[in-house]
Amino acid sequence: MASVDLAIAGLAIGAIAALSGIGLLVTYRTNGVLNLAQGGIAALVAYLYREMAVVWGLPVWLSAVLSLAVLSPGIGVALERFVFRPLARRRASAAESLVASLGVMVLCLGICAGIWGLGAQTDTPAVFPDKSVSFGSHHIGVDTISTLVLIVIACVALGLLQNRTKFGRQMRAVVDDRQLAELSSIPADRVAAAGWAFGTTLAGFTGVLLAPRISLSPYSLSLVVLETFAVVVAARLVSLPIAVLAGLAIGILQSELTQFTVHGSLADLYRTLGSSLFVVVLLVLLLAIPNLRELGDAGSAGSFSSRGGGEEGGTVAERSKDLVWRIAGVVMLLAPMIFAPSDLRHAFMVPALALIFLSIVIVTGYSGQVSLGVAGYAGLGAVFALKLASTGLIGIPRLPGLLAILVGAILVAPIGLITGYPAIRRRGLTLALVTFAVGAVVDRFVFEQSSLTGNLYVNPLHLGGWELGDKAFYVVELIGLGLGLLAVRNLHRGRLGRALLAVRDHNGGAAAVGVDVRNLKLLAFTVSSVVAGLGGALLAYSTSSFSSDTFQPIQSLLWFTAVVVFGADSAVGAIVGAAFIVAIDVMAPSGSSTLAVGILALVLGWLPGGLASAVRSLIRFVAEQLADQFIEPGVSTRWPVPAQAGAAYIEATVPAAALGAVAPGGAAAGSGVAAADRVAADRGLALTPFGRTLLGVIGAASAGPGPADADVVTGSNRPLDIRVDRPTAVGAGGYSSRNHVERGPR
Repeated sequence: MASVDLAIAGLAIGAIAALSGIGLLVTYRTNGVLNLAQGGIAALVAYLYREMAVVWGLPVWLSAVLSLAVLSPGIGVALERFVFRPLARRRASAAESLVASLGVMVLCLGICAGIWGLGAQTDTPAVFPDKSVSFGSHHIGVDTISTLVLIVIACVALGLLQNRTKFGRQMRAVVDDRQLAELSSIPADRVAAAGWAFGTTLAGFTGVLLAPRISLSPYSLSLVVLETFAVVVAARLVSLPIAVLAGLAIGILQSELTQFTVHGSLADLYRTLGSSLFVVVLLVLLLAIPNLRELGDAGSAGSFSSRGGGEEGGTVAERSKDLVWRIAGVVMLLAPMIFAPSDLRHAFMVPALALIFLSIVIVTGYSGQVSLGVAGYAGLGAVFALKLASTGLIGIPRLPGLLAILVGAILVAPIGLITGYPAIRRRGLTLALVTFAVGAVVDRFVFEQSSLTGNLYVNPLHLGGWELGDKAFYVVELIGLGLGLLAVRNLHRGRLGRALLAVRDHNGGAAAVGVDVRNLKLLAFTVSSVVAGLGGALLAYSTSSFSSDTFQPIQSLLWFTAVVVFGADSAVGAIVGAAFIVAIDVMAPSGSSTLAVGILALVLGWLPGGLASAVRSLIRFVAEQLADQFIEPGVSTRWPVPAQAGAAYIEATVPAAALGAVAPGGAAAGSGVAAADRVAADRGLALTPFGRTLLGVIGAASAGPGPADADVVTGSNRPLDIRVDRPTAVGAGGYSSRNHVERGPR
């Protein structure tokens, strides 16, 4: 009889999970977006419901109606209109839509943390009365019955809508081919908005029903909802009935496990299994099911990257620009050395967090894999380092602190290899969800186990008997960051870098030309795990403690979103992103950095390559505008100058009149502006008034000898290549290309 009562109790959680799964499936099948923001939306609606019922004093029924019938669908319509419709219009990849949903989740969490804080709220009122219905000797709660009725109504309504109405046919057409549906005059935007409104409404129901059962906090509620993704994985993203049955079955099984008791060393693990059954089932299903029935390849992150591999050479200007960026980065990282001691301690987190971000750059920006479990690898690096520094680990004796940090990071490599092998055999959403599930399982079964992490403490670091102070420790962190940057550089240069970028851009094409795709992905996962482990160890030492909250699965999603925002293929972006998050957290209230990253993530529809790509595009635009100020638009062909061209080449190609304007000693014998006009006219170009005036000012201010093979226009000893492109027609329209001034050999 007890088993029946436990099964009835499990129906409550199972029904809520099934309800969440229905919302996820409807959104996915109408828009092609697996809404990772489901948990964030559920938390936001639950907080709004509590605010109206508890703080404002509105009746519970009115608060429920406003939050579930007005706010929840309104959130869905707004998301479709302002976030996902621009992505659909420019035919963004499924991976970009996935990251946009992550941005929405981060934004929702930031709003909740910024307004209500990160503390738990335990006074959320239940929507349904706290009563039960008896049948025989058993009792079932009114809330459970109401949720089950809601599930039945939702499934029946969706079935009738999809199979018996015109809107259902339109929905199936949009799912099959959105562009073709629009050509057939089907209102695809309206269908997508309806799907989002229905999905977010059920997300709101999930949050409002869960809030009275668990402590209402932004991260915990969001994580519980994310774990219910097991039901849609069981349904392979297709079947509503299977999703409902899977949710009910997992809920009942989780409740039934509580009737058994395990003693000894496995007692804590068994209790964790019972409370974390959804995430365990999620990981098992993802490993057992080869691939889900996806509507797009959400695991290919090539669209996040805006540039190719690094080149060993490059023009002098490009090498100079890279040098300037490197000097600026060094100055930024060394600046905390002159800070006050309290500010320097805040800056400790920047190099550590930058290393974790660099690990995401390796696996996502360079190998094109969406990995959502980096917090697990970072936390393992911290656990291993602290264990080695205090008591030793798995046969390795106690080590000095600095050596323990390095060895602890290296010990993460086998785990990265083992977990990466089944992950790389998956693609798309399966890969993204596998990495998230791995991080969640590591968090539950390692970080939250008091027997494994309860006695971890941070000892001061020593070097040769000398205890490291704050500045010395910061230097150690900078050395660790330098090692991470060196690993990134080696993975991005030469043949290995080109092979990784080929895998990122097109798996099939890379395999067709002989690239070992599987081993390259394994290499990226392994190196990424080591770099993340090093960052996690330094992060634990920088905060002088180990906390499982620092490495919880939600942090993986936040960190991944931040890296994509600041440039998934940019090492500089990773460092800037880490500094940005730390600075916001120090100067603003708790949760402000989460809110800021969420806002920036929402503009990814207009900045596909992140902020790093936007900065590069801005620099290129400014350079083109400056070039237009010197040369009148015209029609000309490009005159390439050989890389090693000298005086003989210039004498053979530049008019004698122009050469005569320069005296043997290099001083101007005539008007430099006139000489520039003659050279430009010989090439079919014309200087603008601004360019002529500027050259005149430069010529009047400059004097002195110059090399015999100097460029007659700029006085440079490098050859000049001026090009004005013809306006080019493309398709039915056209565009006018910019003028470009390019200098130096490649």
